[in-house]
Amino acid sequence: MGRGRQKAKHTKVARELKYFSPETNYGALERELASGQHAGEDYVDRWADEYEGPDEDDEFEPHQDQNKTA
Repeated sequence: MGRGRQKAKHTKVARELKYFSPETNYGALERELASGQHAGEDYVDRWADEYEGPDEDDEFEPHQDQNKTA
């Protein structure tokens, strides 16, 4: 397929996606939101164990050798 036809096809698909508005099922949305997390629950970061950064309690300690005079 030539570049012009390919571009026209992509433009058509993009236009369809841009102006596509499916019917919203508000009943299902309400049930999903009602059964989700409640306001009183704490947030749990499921990636916290994999990507640990410095602890919040750790304090920055400057390198001691820079402050000494020769």
